[in-house]
Amino acid sequence: MNVESMRLINFRNYKNISLKFHKNINIFIGKNAQGKTNLMEAIYMCAIGRSFRTNKDKEIINFEKNEAYIGANVSLGDYKKFFEIKMERNKPKRIRVNKTELASYKELNTGLNVVIFTPEDLKIVKGGPQERRNFIDSGVSQIKPVYSYNINKYKKLLYQRNNLLKSSRFRKDINNLLEVFDLQIAKIGTSIILERDKYLQKLSDLASFNHTKITDQLENLNLKYMTNVPILENKGDMEKAYLELMKKNLKKDLEFGTTEIGPHRDDIIMMINNKDARIYGSQGQQRTTVLSIILSELELIKRERGMYPVLLLDDVFSELDGSRRKYLTDFFNHMQVFITVTDGEDLKSMENLNKTIYYIENGNLKLENSYDSSYR
Repeated sequence: MNVESMRLINFRNYKNISLKFHKNINIFIGKNAQGKTNLMEAIYMCAIGRSFRTNKDKEIINFEKNEAYIGANVSLGDYKKFFEIKMERNKPKRIRVNKTELASYKELNTGLNVVIFTPEDLKIVKGGPQERRNFIDSGVSQIKPVYSYNINKYKKLLYQRNNLLKSSRFRKDINNLLEVFDLQIAKIGTSIILERDKYLQKLSDLASFNHTKITDQLENLNLKYMTNVPILENKGDMEKAYLELMKKNLKKDLEFGTTEIGPHRDDIIMMINNKDARIYGSQGQQRTTVLSIILSELELIKRERGMYPVLLLDDVFSELDGSRRKYLTDFFNHMQVFITVTDGEDLKSMENLNKTIYYIENGNLKLENSYDSSYR
């Protein structure tokens, strides 16, 4: 799969540009704050429907304008799709796929998968549990779109249950109401936990292999899924166990006005040589852990969807040493890659690869004609 071309109008600092992309490697070179990451953001939005940088669409619109537009032609194996996203100030964004408008970005099932690697991804290791839950939810959603629906449904039910807990002293029917919510929560929550566990088991096997190779057999990485609901083989039995835990914890939930049991409390433990990477890992080990996980996510999507996703590398290439760059670039021949770098960075490891290079300055792009045009 690959993004063939894109048009941006009033998107961040791009007033009106049209781009044709290389099937393999696309490199954006420029100083900071010139618009490199904005291009990554636009590509990401075509796959996910939302930005990885902000939850407010109005921040994406050029501050001098009232609306912005993204249009992208995407090749998905034997067929193509045309995606459009229109954003207006103080209005919900509108998304069309092949000229058919969607009711919400949550309905977006583009078939376009992307994996992004940014400096912020160190939070997967260093940050709190929410960072790791967001990571695994994003990964599962790209393989199973229905999972995204379940996550959103679960969040709504959880919000409503917590509101009931907070208002319990004013309601006599609280137990009956909670019972209705708990049945729904246990059913959807069980599905979420099982999907996360299945995904993480596969990801852990791949990450362990990659990490061992990157570190020349010196380190072993294991990912462990932590949940406060027992994972059982029979889904029905697991739902019953989930409900029992919620009942046992009800007094505490009522006391604090929040729900303690469920996937919203889950976490992922990352162990390097049997030590918690978040606590004991050096900066280099944590960076290598993230790289191992990102590369494993690429392979997992390929196994599940039959095609490699598009890889977005935003301002991370220079942070990797020579051996890690080499390990990363060995993957490049199999997929479309977008890379942002600043002026003067060493790109020798990609010297002989098929690529297009763009120089960016203040939203203006200049194409360097140094690629094999027959590769297109």
